[in-house]
Amino acid sequence: MTTTSRKLDHIRISLEEDVSFERRTTGFEQQHFVHQALPELDLADVDTTVTFLGHRLAFPLIIASMTGGTPEAAAINQHLAQAAQALGIGMGLGSMRAALESPDLAWTYQVRRYAPDILLLANLGAVQLNYGYGVDECRRAVELVEADALILHLNPLQEALQPEGDTRFSDLLRKIAAVCAALDVPVVVKEVGWGLSRQAARRLVEAGVAALDVAGAGGTSWSQVEMFRSTDARQRQVAAAFRDWGIPTVASLQNVRLVDAHIPLIASGGVRTGIDIAKSIALGADVASMAAPLLRAAMTGPAALTELLHVLARQLRVTMFAVGAADVSALRRAELLTS
Repeated sequence: MTTTSRKLDHIRISLEEDVSFERRTTGFEQQHFVHQALPELDLADVDTTVTFLGHRLAFPLIIASMTGGTPEAAAINQHLAQAAQALGIGMGLGSMRAALESPDLAWTYQVRRYAPDILLLANLGAVQLNYGYGVDECRRAVELVEADALILHLNPLQEALQPEGDTRFSDLLRKIAAVCAALDVPVVVKEVGWGLSRQAARRLVEAGVAALDVAGAGGTSWSQVEMFRSTDARQRQVAAAFRDWGIPTVASLQNVRLVDAHIPLIASGGVRTGIDIAKSIALGADVASMAAPLLRAAMTGPAALTELLHVLARQLRVTMFAVGAADVSALRRAELLTS
């Protein structure tokens, strides 16, 4: 199966099938802000802006890496980029392997003309560094889309569940370190939905990554996506067993923050509301990231996507007001209780 066909499958299955975790949750539902009846500030004065990787965001959200490599994906990326520009937030692109394999598909990722000012992140699978890719390919991915940073994503379980999966993950850390040292833009390493462990985070920090995205469990279960993709009964049984695999987003976020108190940190994996964004910040993230709800809205159209982002921004602002946090720095110090 081609990379392009796989991308179409991922979009279709994510929208049409139940690809949620069955029992495992993000952990956000167990975290509760202490309400402040006397916030001592005006709602209009709440400042949601934040600086991440040198870019100012109107509120701490990055549209997560989702798609590219097909004409259908190009329309989605255009809508996402236009919304990111309008709202003043960041955006990650889907894996750009398809563009490097087939340069005629590069246009499906090229959204700079729709979003000249946003923080834009290119994206490649880190495992491709064991399949012939190197610094030159990483640099090319960044240049193709005029990106401000590069995401290298880690997805060993997903690759293991794909019949066409790339599963040679040995000696990868050294190659990630080489990319970090050679590129002129920051390198972000993220999981795809099963969380970063403390051990993995420590190794990546030592390798020189500029930021980490925990991408924890509790949102989309990519083992379920691969189960629905498979036509082989044995492979479907294997994939189904991993539906609840992974480190919940909150646990991963807390553990990774303990590894390094200062590395820029993205919280993703089941972020669904502005309150979740606020909880992410209070738990140690610098920004949050979201995929599935924005993909569904983008498929409806630009207006629905922009409206959803406005709702998220308003939910965040009201949360900050209700906990007495005048800005994002104060939100980091807001009290959370664990149930």
